[in-house]
Amino acid sequence: MDAVLTAMAEDQVGPGEHTRFLIHTAKEALGFEYCLALRSPVFALELALRALCSAEGEGEIPKGRGVIISALSPLYYEQLIRGLGLTPLYCDSAADTPLMAPEKMKALAAAKPLCAVFHHTLGYMPEEEVFSSLKIPIIEDCSQSVGTRLGEKNAGSLGAFTILGLEERDMITAGGGALLYSVSRRYAGALRALGDLPPEYMLPDMNAAMAAVQFREGAKNNARRKELAQGYVQASLQTRHKRFREAEGLVYNNYAFPLVLESGVKDVKAYAKRREIVVEEAFEATLTGTGVIPSAQCPCAYSLSLRTVLFPLYPRLRAAAADRVLKLIMTLP
Repeated sequence: MDAVLTAMAEDQVGPGEHTRFLIHTAKEALGFEYCLALRSPVFALELALRALCSAEGEGEIPKGRGVIISALSPLYYEQLIRGLGLTPLYCDSAADTPLMAPEKMKALAAAKPLCAVFHHTLGYMPEEEVFSSLKIPIIEDCSQSVGTRLGEKNAGSLGAFTILGLEERDMITAGGGALLYSVSRRYAGALRALGDLPPEYMLPDMNAAMAAVQFREGAKNNARRKELAQGYVQASLQTRHKRFREAEGLVYNNYAFPLVLESGVKDVKAYAKRREIVVEEAFEATLTGTGVIPSAQCPCAYSLSLRTVLFPLYPRLRAAAADRVLKLIMTLP
């Protein structure tokens, strides 16, 4: 709040000094070559696709070309891709992870689509070989996975372009907005060519001030998330419900604490509500969860959407509340 009030007191709420400071702060944390701070992840995905076409020598967006997206992607992916005249190619998830199944991605990539937009759902990321084996450009979305690491590679460092959303449900929230960046000089050049945008596209100072504070306090917040998650993991081991499989060597950012239930979601939500704890359906707002994709087309994602819930996990969760969540997890029906 102090950061936002300072931005307001300076009578500069549009894109300005705080936005430039956010980009500087994010560059130190993420190590990108060039970045745009935008008002919306929708703008970010559109500009990433346009910059990709430019970098790959396509010129204008090639109408009808395919774009691989996860069945558990945000709803706006499908709407934006179709709006640009491209064709979304829906990829099912694996049965034990919310990420796109590698063998299904390879099958879709055989048709030489324009690219794949890889949403790191719930903060998880795959092995680097999954990307390299596709032999098509990748746009990463690390809105939920920023801070996750696999070996020496950070989430968001493997694709041609990376979207880091700053929306309410993202790991870093500014009340809205997104960073679009590239760690590659080649692709950064294509992004830089699109950088002369009207101010209505750019992230306002008030939002940037909120995001910069969270970058600065990232280590402290992540430590608290890890502490909470360790307790939840131990509690979950006493239940029949399952956690997602993690890639070997993954250092998870603890964006959320999901469990894949062996019982009904309604029963668990009702059980939690009686204890005044909010348990959310993990994939309610995704392409599969909203019914955009028929259940038979992506059965694994559909199954996960019916059975996966999230328990409260955020840095300012007080100890007493965290203990109540622990007891809830241990006694789930």
